[in-house]
Amino acid sequence: MTATEQRLAQLAQEHLGLGRTPDLDRQFADSGVSSVDAVAFMKVVNSDFGLSLTAGDCAGCTTLRGIAALVDKHSG
Repeated sequence: MTATEQRLAQLAQEHLGLGRTPDLDRQFADSGVSSVDAVAFMKVVNSDFGLSLTAGDCAGCTTLRGIAALVDKHSG
């Protein structure tokens, strides 16, 4: 697990209320994460990583691992 994936898993536990350790490869919809919650979570991710990703940037990201790849792509 990369450092980005670890941080995202921690943020997901803190902000998404999944009640378990997040599965990096599980679809958000399968985890019970609503689209509203996903957008709010991306705001947390942007703040934590110092990014300004838009909803369009994240459109294809349906898992935490996908978000981690996107964050790594747009970070430093």
